[in-house]
Amino acid sequence: MQKKIIISIIAIAIIGTIFFIVRNGNKPTEAQSVNNQTEKSQENLPMSTAKISAEKIEVVHFHATQQCWSCITVGEYALKTIKEKFSEEYKNGTIVFRDINGESPENKDMVTKYQARGSSLFINAITAEKDNIEEDVTVWRLVSNENQFISYFQNKLNKLLGK
Repeated sequence: MQKKIIISIIAIAIIGTIFFIVRNGNKPTEAQSVNNQTEKSQENLPMSTAKISAEKIEVVHFHATQQCWSCITVGEYALKTIKEKFSEEYKNGTIVFRDINGESPENKDMVTKYQARGSSLFINAITAEKDNIEEDVTVWRLVSNENQFISYFQNKLNKLLGK
């Protein structure tokens, strides 16, 4: 009786393995997938890492009426970075900062344009009058370290300006 149970378990394991292989076909393993993504990302860089020489950059901080410390700080650090590190671009309008209450009815069009959900920071690198909108989620991990935030954000804006 025990032999039959053991044979049944082995058969189920073999069938399960075969099913898994057939179901997944030639899909790469997780490690292979990470390597492929790294190679592809070097070929086709996303806006956040590529130098694109934007003609104008809009940094848009969306928030609710009631803001927590993190939400307030992300907006403050983004504006501080722009004013201190890109003062000329800020003065001449190459970089624009907008602080938008996403709950206000008058901001509905901006919320729709950026597809903002809750507190968020978007960067629109405009080239040839074409919007290149990207939400920056990295800033939330850096909000507790002002120097890291400013360094990261400055580097990102420099790349978008082609510097």
